[in-house]
Formats: sequence, structure tokens, C-alpha cells
Amino acid sequence: MKFGRKITTNLYDEWRPFYIDYNLLKRELKSRTTSHNWDDKDERDFTAMLKKELDKVHDFQKQKTAELSRRIRDAEKDVQKLVAQESSQSTSEPSPTHSSDPESHQARPSDYGPDEGSDDDDDMDDNQSDASLEDLFHGLQEEVANLVADVHDLALYTKLNITGFLKILKVHDKITNLPLKPTFIQDYLEERPFYKYNWDALIVKLSKLYDLVRTRGHPVQGDSSAGGNQSAFVRQTTKYWVHPDNLVPLKLAVLRHLPVLVFNAEKEFEQKDAAITSIYFDNEDLELYLGRLEKTEGAEAIRLRWYGDTDVKTIFVERKTHREDWTGEKSVKARFPIKEHLVNAFLRGEYTMDAELQALVDKGKKTQAEVDSMIQLASEVQYRILTKQLLPVMRTFYNRTAFQLPGDPRVRISLDTELTMVREDNWDGKTRTGDNWRRTDIGIDHPFDQVPPEDKELFKYGVLEVKLQTQFGQEPPKWVTDLVQSHLVEAVPKFSKFIHGCATLLPNRVDLVPFWLPQMDTDILKPNTGYLTVERPTKSTPDLQSGVLSPVSPDHSYVEPVSEGEDDEEMDLAPARDEDRRTGLPLQDVAAAIAFREKSLKERDLAPQSSGGSSAPEELYDERTPLLKLPQPPRVERTVSIDPLAPSSAFDERLRERLQANKNLPPRAQDSEVREAVGLDEENLREEERLLVRDWSAPLGKRIAVPVRIEPKVYFANERTFLKWLSFAVLIGTIATTLLNFVPADDPRGLISAAMFTLAALLAIAYSAIIFVYRALRLRARSAEGLYYDKYGPTVLCFVLLAALGTNIGLRVADM
Repeated sequence: MKFGRKITTNLYDEWRPFYIDYNLLKRELKSRTTSHNWDDKDERDFTAMLKKELDKVHDFQKQKTAELSRRIRDAEKDVQKLVAQESSQSTSEPSPTHSSDPESHQARPSDYGPDEGSDDDDDMDDNQSDASLEDLFHGLQEEVANLVADVHDLALYTKLNITGFLKILKVHDKITNLPLKPTFIQDYLEERPFYKYNWDALIVKLSKLYDLVRTRGHPVQGDSSAGGNQSAFVRQTTKYWVHPDNLVPLKLAVLRHLPVLVFNAEKEFEQKDAAITSIYFDNEDLELYLGRLEKTEGAEAIRLRWYGDTDVKTIFVERKTHREDWTGEKSVKARFPIKEHLVNAFLRGEYTMDAELQALVDKGKKTQAEVDSMIQLASEVQYRILTKQLLPVMRTFYNRTAFQLPGDPRVRISLDTELTMVREDNWDGKTRTGDNWRRTDIGIDHPFDQVPPEDKELFKYGVLEVKLQTQFGQEPPKWVTDLVQSHLVEAVPKFSKFIHGCATLLPNRVDLVPFWLPQMDTDILKPNTGYLTVERPTKSTPDLQSGVLSPVSPDHSYVEPVSEGEDDEEMDLAPARDEDRRTGLPLQDVAAAIAFREKSLKERDLAPQSSGGSSAPEELYDERTPLLKLPQPPRVERTVSIDPLAPSSAFDERLRERLQANKNLPPRAQDSEVREAVGLDEENLREEERLLVRDWSAPLGKRIAVPVRIEPKVYFANERTFLKWLSFAVLIGTIATTLLNFVPADDPRGLISAAMFTLAALLAIAYSAIIFVYRALRLRARSAEGLYYDKYGPTVLCFVLLAALGTNIGLRVADM
């Protein structure tokens, strides 16, 4: 799709004058280049037009963000006033024991009501009913829904405009052969960086407001430290990549169900509050990297982490330990705090944490059992660092937005953005950390311009983590399942920031790379399926959730936002009441056209009924019927749909069912059905949809690591198979021994039969022993390729036994 058409289709109509006039700029560019040769005056005029458009976009975005912040503050005040009014009504209600006192019915102002002289005094009457309070809350719900829609549209506004500037600059450079793009970006765009606006602060405020309105001013209270004890916690985690274009829509989608987790609700949000930095340790053999990559039992990752800027005094030492399922244990993360000035001494083994951690018990901050566990952890981490000669290798930095109900760890969703990996080692002769535990030349100033490009990896996607704690057999919430199956995310199981950083920044030391590394060149942006669409509330849908983000049919992937106070049905789905002014035709001609159109619609609706068919009553639809009420065409089921949260057996069963259903179809019908089911129908393939190629190979000289789960029962299965072969060989050997001992010495036929059975027994023993040793070695090497399925051994053994039996029978028959 041409960008000029795309921006016209996707813009918010109320803001149309404030978008970049891409079509005008393109027409101006083409008209000047076709009429005459491009000269300096044309260049100055075109640059001035670009500057004017840039100022317009920059000023509008600045104005709208300030307006959104103000509207959020005003809505918070309204919620607080409503809550105070509600509490004042409950406290001012007369008690039953004093109902006879006439003074108890006297109206008096509440100490918790709105301030005197407030503009809202008329609306905040102390004697209003519960129903009127509920109506006011509904009004606030609509305002919050409009705020969410405005944030979404403003983010889309920013994306469309920066794309428009970059595209028109590219067209200019191509047509005129003058490099305007680099200078314009440096001299003008960098001075008005509207495209670098960080939405986190606005989303945090919006989340707090959303939660206040949803809970009627009584948000869930609890421990904000990620839902409980952080010293040792276990979660089921799935990871996804999020394209930069989908970051804000995804945050708004999660915000609908969970508030942003804030550790200090009294403090105003600052950007540094979302910063998380970790220093990972490893040795020159990358032993910890390989262990985490191959998912070996007991593989560890040791890191030092801090929150906020580099001036924080408390550092957390963390150890992540991988556990295989067959052990009956879960992978666990444990940590303990340490003062920043003591880190170097601790890493060198000159300082132990016993006294400092024991002081936590004396201060009443921790129990003795918790401190004992932390002391043991500190000793084990220090021992591992000294014995394995672990050194700082990799730094990861990102800004995290976490969504969770305080004190409720059942569902926790975190989104990490601006992810950056930075080298911390000194292995190539270049001093980075020196003798310190971290490099001191960088802080949290993303994108770290002072770091050489070969020392940093700017990850281009956001990383979404969905952490669930559900009881055995309990299904995850439906909205979580719908979210991870939407177009907003791309599933990347077992993604690791540490592994990715080592694989990209240490290519000369790494031969084994993760499976997702070759996919980094593939664009994960998917066509909008219309699952999550921001809608502005209408009078007929006052509910908060129906006006924010609602699932819609995939056939309606985009819903144009409706202005406040406008009725959706009257505006979009019915003939305009002022068609005479819109069309410029005389009034009688417009009336005749409307009458003819309505007559044609009625005839079209009556035609199917007159042609027969089903006798069931059918509902009539006309142009005034809302689109969502119209009968939708049946969705074509995908051939193979993957639910990341479902067990693999469900996928296998679904695949078998679809393959069985296609067996009776002709080959061409099978092919067309499969292509239509997965969305590859060439006739219906939209221009902006792309086919993502999934066939990829490892980089040159590298191997892709695919984690292989090997449980102890696999070794026992190998031994059990070997013992089965031995028992069968002993049985055949027993037959051979019997023939050899009970036939006369001068009977050559009996001796030949005994020799044949003896040969079969010896072949079975030798073959089973070789296969047993080979499989054991492959299992020890954690290789998924090998003779784990024996195609030929049993068949050959059967033929040998048949030959022995046939020889025995044939010799005896010939002797008769």
C-alpha cells in the first residue's frame, strides 16, 4: 500500500489538519522536478515546507501530551471527590437507635466532602443518591476510555508522522540526488524529537487512574514487591518479542486487566525508576553460557543487579538455577542484598556476608530461617566465583513496565524496552571494567553513544514475559491466552538476554548459538488481525471495558475512532442528514436519490426471501443496522494453530485431525484449503501483508543449540531394551544347547541346526550390545540424532530365526 493512502486511511479524523501533509509534499516535489531542473531555490523552499510541517507536528504532540496529563489529573481529583462523597454519605446516615431524634435528619456538610468554593459543588451534593453516584462513575469510565483511545491514537500519530518524514526525505534524495536526509535529521529532527517521546510516565498515570475508576476508588492493597518474598520464588514463564510499533497498544491492552506495578505509589514516576541493569559473570570458557544454552541440569547464571541509576547503594546478587522436570524441582532464582562499596571485596573473597545478613534479624527485617538461607546462598555464590574464576562478561540494560495486582502473584506481565547488551570483559586486551566489578563510563543513558558499536548490541524488539502461578490443572485467564495469540507478540520460548548478548558480542568465542539468533533478520510485524482495537465509548456502551479494547471480527481490522458525544450509529451507519449540503445537489434531487436508494435496499433484502430456502425466520438488516450486528462470514479455521500455553499433545491431536480430514480431498483441493486456512489465498492476500519465511540456517561456522530434555528414565529404557534382547538371546541359546546335548554325535543334521540357533543367539547378543553402547554415548552427549528407533534389528533377527527353523525342518524332512 502506498504510504500516502496508508496515512489517509489510518489517521484520526479529528486530528487530520495536524498530520504531515505527505501528499502535498510529494506533489510539490514532483511538480518542481518535472517542470524544471531542481535548483537551490527549490531546495530552500522544500526545506522550509518540511520545517513548517515538523513544527506543526511537534507542537501538536507537545500540546496533546500536556492536555492528556491535565485530563488524567482532573479525573483523579474527580474520583477522589466521588470516593469522599460516598464515604461521607455512609458516615452521615442516621443510626437506627437515634432515628427518633429530629436533629439526626438535619443535613450538614461532611468533613470529607469537596472543598468550599469548588466548581463541582453543584454536582457533588451530599444528598445525592447511590444511583447518581454510579452515574458519575460511569461518566468517569467513559472519560478514562477516551483517554486510553487518545494515548493510542497519539502513539499512532507519532509513528505515522515520523514514517512520513523519513519517506519523503528518501524520495527527495532519490529524485534530486541531493542528500537532504542526513542534514535534516541532524539539524531539525534532533531538535524536535517528537518521535522519541517516552510514553511510560503517561501510561503509569493512566494505569493508576484506570485502577481507581475500576475499583471505585478502592484499589487492591498489598505488597508491591512483585507479589511476595523475593528471596526465592518460582514461576511459570513464557517469553515473547514485541515489535516497536506494537509496544503502546500492548501496554494499553494489558492495562485493561492489570495495573502498572509501582513500588512507591507516593513518589512521582521518573524514567530512571523503570531502569534495570544487570552484570552477568562467566569465565573465559563461557561455561555458564553453555550450561544455560544447553539447559543442562543444575546450570547456573550469576549476576549483580540494581534498580535505577548507578548511584544506588544496594546491589542484589542473584543466582538462577535450572532444574530438569524429572528432578521434581523447579528452576529457582534466589538473591541477597549487598552494599555497593563491598562488592569488589566480596568477589575477591576478602569479605563474607554473614555479619551483615545476621544484622537483618536483629533489626527485625528478616526471620532467622530466611537469613540462614541467604547466608548459605552468599557462601555458595562466592565459592563458585572463586573456584570457576568468574569475571564480569555482559551488561544488560532495559526499562521495565510491570503489570500486576499488588500482593497477587497469580498473573504478572512485564515488558522490557530499550534492551541493550554491553561487553564488560577485558579478554581482548581492551580495558573495560579493569579491576572493578562493572565499567564506570556508562550509566542508564540509552542508547549509550559513548560505547563503540562493536561493544554493544541494541535489541530492536521489546521482550514480554508472562508469569503465571496457577494451581494444578487450572487454566490461565482467557484474556492472557487471547493476548499471547494475537498479532501483537511473537513467541520466543526460553529467550535469554545473557545468552543473546554473548552470542552476538562474543562471536570469536562462541560456536554454539541459540535457535532464535538466525531469526533476527526476519521482520516479526504481523498484519493487524483486528483482535485488539481501541474504541471510543458511545452512549449505548457506557461500560468501561467495552469502550477501551475489545475483540472484534478479523474482517474489521480497523475501527475509525468516534469523537466524543457522537453517536456511532447516526454518524457512520446511517445516511447523512445534511446530504444536500454535502453533495451540493438541490433538495428535491437528494430526496429522490434517498427514496430510490431505500427502495433498492428493500428489494435486495426481499429477494432472498422470495427465492425460497430455509423456513427459519431471518432478521432484516439495513444500512442503519450497526456493523457488529450484521451476520459475520464464518472464519476459516487455521490448519495448524499453536497455543503457546497448551501442552504439546493438544497440538499433535489437532494436527492429526486436520490431516485426517484432508485425506479424502483431491490434491488441488487440499492445497487450496491449506493455503486459505493459513491466510495464503492469493486472491484475498492484501498488499500490506507479507509472507514470513521460516526456513533459516545457522551462521557460517556456528551451530544452533536446540535444548534436548533427557530424563533418567531414558537411560533405564535403553538398559531395559538391552536386557530384553539378552533374554531373547538366552532363550535361543538354550534351544541351541538342548539340540547340541541331546542329538547323537553322529547326527550331522542336528549339529547343523544347533549351529544355526547358536549363530542367531550370538548375533542378537552382539547387535544389542553395540546398539546399547551407541545409544548410551549419544544420550550422554545430549544428541537428539541417533538410532533411538530400531528399524532393521528385529526384522533381521526374525529372518535369522526363520532361516534356522527352516533349516532344521528341512533337514529332518529330508531324513525321513
